[in-house]
Amino acid sequence: MTSLDDLPLRRDLRGERPYGAPQLDVPVQLNVNENTFGIPQPVALEIVQRLAAEVIQLNRYPDREFMGLRAQLATYLGYSLTANQIWAANGSNEVLMQIFQAFGGPGVKAMSFGPTYSMYPNIARISLTDYIQVDREVDYELSPEYVASEIERIKPGIVLLCSPNNPTGTPVSLDVVKAAYDSFDGILIVDEAYAEFSEQKPALSLLAGRERLIISRTMSKAFAFAGARVGYLAADEAVVDALRIVRLPYHLSALTQAAASAALDFAPLMLQNVEKIKVQRDRIIKALLEFGLRPYRSDANFVLVAGFEDPGEVFEKLLARGVLIRNVGIPGTLRITAGTEAETTKLLAELALILD
Repeated sequence: MTSLDDLPLRRDLRGERPYGAPQLDVPVQLNVNENTFGIPQPVALEIVQRLAAEVIQLNRYPDREFMGLRAQLATYLGYSLTANQIWAANGSNEVLMQIFQAFGGPGVKAMSFGPTYSMYPNIARISLTDYIQVDREVDYELSPEYVASEIERIKPGIVLLCSPNNPTGTPVSLDVVKAAYDSFDGILIVDEAYAEFSEQKPALSLLAGRERLIISRTMSKAFAFAGARVGYLAADEAVVDALRIVRLPYHLSALTQAAASAALDFAPLMLQNVEKIKVQRDRIIKALLEFGLRPYRSDANFVLVAGFEDPGEVFEKLLARGVLIRNVGIPGTLRITAGTEAETTKLLAELALILD
C-alpha cells in the first residue's frame, strides 16, 4: 500500500488531514450541533413517498436549475425574495465553496474573525485563496468600528461573518454587517446557519440594494436535515449567475430536491422543536453558571463554556459515560449542543458528577 508521501499531491496539501468531527455511536451525541429531535413522522412519510416517485425516473438527470425548490426557499425566507435570488447545493459548505470558486482564488484574500467556523480556512485553501483570521474582541464579540477598521487594514476580497458564530454562539448585529459591507468593495458573506435559533433580525433584511452581500443558510440545523445535505443562499441575481458558472452539472440530485421540497412544504412542523431547543440551551447556560463555569452568551443551538482546567479530561470522562460533546481546541473550553430534555438532563447529571 502506498502513502500520501508517495503521490504527486498538490504541494499546499502535503501534511494536511481530512476535516471531520468524531462520529461515535454513543447514547447522547451533542458534538456537531445537530437537531437531535429528528424528523416528525408525517414529514418522514411524505419524504419517503416523494423519493419513491423519483426513483423510477433516476435514469434521467435531475432538474439542473431546480427552480421549484428555489421558489420554495424564497417563500420560506420572505423579504420579497424571488427564485432567481436563491441558490442551493449539497450543504452550506458546498455553497461556500462555489462562492470561493467564483470570487476567490489566487491573488484574493479572504478574512474572518476568529475563533469561527473551522471550514472557512479549509475552503479557502482548497480554492487557492489566501485566508486571514483576525481575533475577535472581548468575549468573542464584534463592534462595527472594530470590524470596519480591520477590513480596511487587511483589504480583503471576501469577508466572512458567522452569525450566530460557530463555535462561540455569538450573534453579529446588523450594524456590524452594515459597517463591514461599507468598508470594502468585495464580497461579504454572512453565514446564518443557526439563524432560526436567534432572536435577532437576520441579515437577510439588509439584502435589498446590496449586490455584494450573500446570506448563506442551511437546512441541517433547525430543519433537522443534516443527513440530507441541503445548503442554500440568498443574494443578488448576478451573484447567483456567477455561481451557475462554477457549479458542476446537475450537482443537486433529484432525490435531494424531492426531500428538501417535502420538508419545506411542512416548514412549520419541521421547525416546531426550535423553541424547545432554545429552552434546553438556556437551561444548560443556567446550570453551567451554577457549576461555577463560564458559558458565553449564545443565539445558536449550542453553548461554548469556559472554566475547565483540563477540557480533554472532561471530554473523555463524559464520553465514557455515553455523552459526546466537542473539544474545539479553544483553551479551557468545551462546546455543547442543546438536545432534547432527556439528553440535557443526562449531560448535566454526568457533568455535575465529574466536576464534584
